[in-house]
Amino acid sequence: MRILLVNPKSKLPIDTRTSPSLGLAYLAAIAQQRGDRVRIYDGDVEDIPLGRVIAEFAPEVVGITANTTQITAAWRDAELVRSLSDAPVILGGPHPTSLPEESAAKPSVDVVVRSEGEATWLELLSVWDLGIGNLGVGDAADATSLIPKSIAGITYQNEQGEIISTPNRPPIPVSELDTMPFPAWHLFKLDRYTNLQPTVDQVDGLSLPILTSRGCPYRCSYCSQIGPRLWRARSVASLVAEWRWLVQEQGAIEIGVLDDAFNINRQRVLDICQRLVDEGLNHVPWIMINGIRANLADEEVLGAMKRAGCIRTAFGVESGNQAILDSVVDKHLTLGQVRAAFKAARAVGMETIGFFIIGMPGETEETIDDTIRFACELDPLVANFSIATPFPGTQMYETVKTQGRILAETWNDFVFFEGKARFEMPGLPTELVERKWKEAYRRFYLRPKRIARTLVRRETWLHLPRTARMAWRTVVHSS
Repeated sequence: MRILLVNPKSKLPIDTRTSPSLGLAYLAAIAQQRGDRVRIYDGDVEDIPLGRVIAEFAPEVVGITANTTQITAAWRDAELVRSLSDAPVILGGPHPTSLPEESAAKPSVDVVVRSEGEATWLELLSVWDLGIGNLGVGDAADATSLIPKSIAGITYQNEQGEIISTPNRPPIPVSELDTMPFPAWHLFKLDRYTNLQPTVDQVDGLSLPILTSRGCPYRCSYCSQIGPRLWRARSVASLVAEWRWLVQEQGAIEIGVLDDAFNINRQRVLDICQRLVDEGLNHVPWIMINGIRANLADEEVLGAMKRAGCIRTAFGVESGNQAILDSVVDKHLTLGQVRAAFKAARAVGMETIGFFIIGMPGETEETIDDTIRFACELDPLVANFSIATPFPGTQMYETVKTQGRILAETWNDFVFFEGKARFEMPGLPTELVERKWKEAYRRFYLRPKRIARTLVRRETWLHLPRTARMAWRTVVHSS
């Protein structure tokens, strides 16, 4: 079959060309393994309209991924597909997983795939492979009649207009993680992407992600992770084989680890790092995109990562107030553990990024000040301050709905990079949150110590235009 996979164009106030979609790359690889002809359309880097691609490629199945800020664009793209083609449309990703009935009710969406999608995707393609050729033009809606109710993890609207959700699909077992094909990076226009952390460095070459494990045993109140809570790790042999493939065959000069919980198993991290050293793969720098658990990051682990080529890790600090971490974030982390992790990173010479959230439910001006002071004390290379955003599927979303008020008018407003508070709670006015967010950037980045540190950093002068852009963003944030 001819299959079109779509990443809708984002409307975020940041560069969204940092990385091709790993999720679509896996789905494409699975389809190609079946013998399907696959095309990927990433709206963030394409220079031709989607309608033209649909007309020329004539897809028989279309898959669209979407997070919350993309969902409106995803529905729009689905409508475009429906107007030009009889291909069934499958929608997946974080937002449809959290609110599947919402998307399934759209006339242009045939099936919503919930949570991890690879196994469900394969089953749907197998069903349609047998029956879709018998559907005529205009019969896309009949595609749902071909879906057996035995397919787990899907939501769709049947011929009677009823929204049907099949039982949740069990997490992909560890045994199957190692047998999945490597992501189909060759289907992307890789030269049009920047790099995985463009706010820190400019990388002149391919910067590609890798996923070494899935799931996370923690459930922080703000996190909209779509995968199951069960943490599952690929074998060291499997992930190192992909690592070698990324470097030697794909030409990656930087690798970003996308795991939500990379360092849950301490010995596994040490084993991975030793294998990278043994195979001579440690000459290619790698970074931790989503961060690692601070309470599980000591000098031995971070030192092993540094020797294996890791140059930068992030830590999800979130708050500098212990009561907020315990009662609001449910982080299972202490400020002392965070301090120790940053100290260990400095000791082994590893750069750090700190993620901080301003304006969570239950916060006051005093607790926000604690976070700003803590960020300055930790002094990471980059401090990323975001305004708390209650994404669907999170505990924060439920808290705000029951105790406060969501101010966003559409899903497009759920953007946490532009300094706008999207909800209000008793005792936490939006004016306070937005003011303290700007103050956080000003107090952190405009310190004399911070300015001096930036000026002596080699990359500052190697990539001066990028440095100037980042400095301007800091000024805008703090003004």
